[in-house]
Amino acid sequence: MKLLTATSRTQGDRDNDFTFCVEGELVMVTPFVCETDRRDPDGGCGCGRSFVGLNSGKATTTALVSDLDFTPEDAAEAIRSALQRSKLVSDDEIPSIIEDVLELADEFPVGTVLEQRLGDVNSRI
Repeated sequence: MKLLTATSRTQGDRDNDFTFCVEGELVMVTPFVCETDRRDPDGGCGCGRSFVGLNSGKATTTALVSDLDFTPEDAAEAIRSALQRSKLVSDDEIPSIIEDVLELADEFPVGTVLEQRLGDVNSRI
């Protein structure tokens, strides 16, 4: 199934790019955006323009649409586990976030590098 993974491809295309995730790690759009980044996602801490690694909890400004050997149930459990560990969202919010994460990758072809600004995800290439 298609899921988003951390990538260093196109890193540096924007002067405020960063990547602290493990290459190939499952990522999702950061579920929490601080007040500073809500005013300007290109300033502040970067949470308004990043994806977060499900395992490391670290961030990157680029994600790759990857075709992985996951079932929807496996992917949902990985997302659920990461969200519960983060404690940034309530348990009630988790099902809708999982649904959004699983639907997002389906919108783009495999191999597409993505970026995001306040949840608005677009192709870089």
